[in-house]
Amino acid sequence: MALSLLALTACSRTPPEQRLRERIGQMQAALEQRQARGFMEGVAEDFAGNGGMDRAALQQMVRAQVLANADIGVVLGPAEIELQGDRATVRFTAMATGGGGRLVPDRAGGWKVTSGWRDEDGQWLLHYAEWERL
Repeated sequence: MALSLLALTACSRTPPEQRLRERIGQMQAALEQRQARGFMEGVAEDFAGNGGMDRAALQQMVRAQVLANADIGVVLGPAEIELQGDRATVRFTAMATGGGGRLVPDRAGGWKVTSGWRDEDGQWLLHYAEWERL
């Protein structure tokens, strides 16, 4: 009986929306842990963002924030997810804080984000993002 349950569990596939939410959570955690590489694992090679930003520019921006802030906090608002097959659009708000490791953050900002994702071999990758200050 236990082997049958184990086999069924192994064969079940995590729903796409749940996998996408998990990916977003992993990327959020990577930022909070100041792990730029972990964050970038979720970004597609052909990423495009505000003002023509490409993947390399995004990576530099993330690295700069990691170097500039001993502490990084990220709070995401509820995500509105629209699935379209192996693609998804996710809209949310984000509040970010950073600073030198003191109890009160030195900096804080909020953004409204619209992001585009695609599922490649079971992994959701961010391929587009647009953000504006709140």
